[in-house]
Amino acid sequence: MGNSILIVDDSISMRQSVRFVLEQEGFSVTEAGDGIEGLAKQDGTKFDLMLTDVNMPNMDGLSMIRSIRSGGMNKFTPILVLTTESQGAVVEEGKKCGATGWIVKPFTPEKLVSTMRKVLA
Repeated sequence: MGNSILIVDDSISMRQSVRFVLEQEGFSVTEAGDGIEGLAKQDGTKFDLMLTDVNMPNMDGLSMIRSIRSGGMNKFTPILVLTTESQGAVVEEGKKCGATGWIVKPFTPEKLVSTMRKVLA
């Protein structure tokens, strides 16, 4: 199996479409519906890369990133943010939290995969 990826997004359709694209590319995919579930899924599992939305119920993506960066086996795992948020202040906050990169929705499957491959290289 290829690289292991955690997708965290409250949109089921977004998770399914990203999963479909990534599995076609040979990635192994785990899904979570919000930051709390994302933290639970990554606890005890080492991922090669994580993808997260920003705006989610229960725990947003930036809070999840802060928590992951505070310690544990995924502390240095690359985290790409997939979001409709493109405002400078939100992007800057994401960088401060430890986000590796930012992909603004909507995006093409090619853009997603090429960005992931660059980060994983």
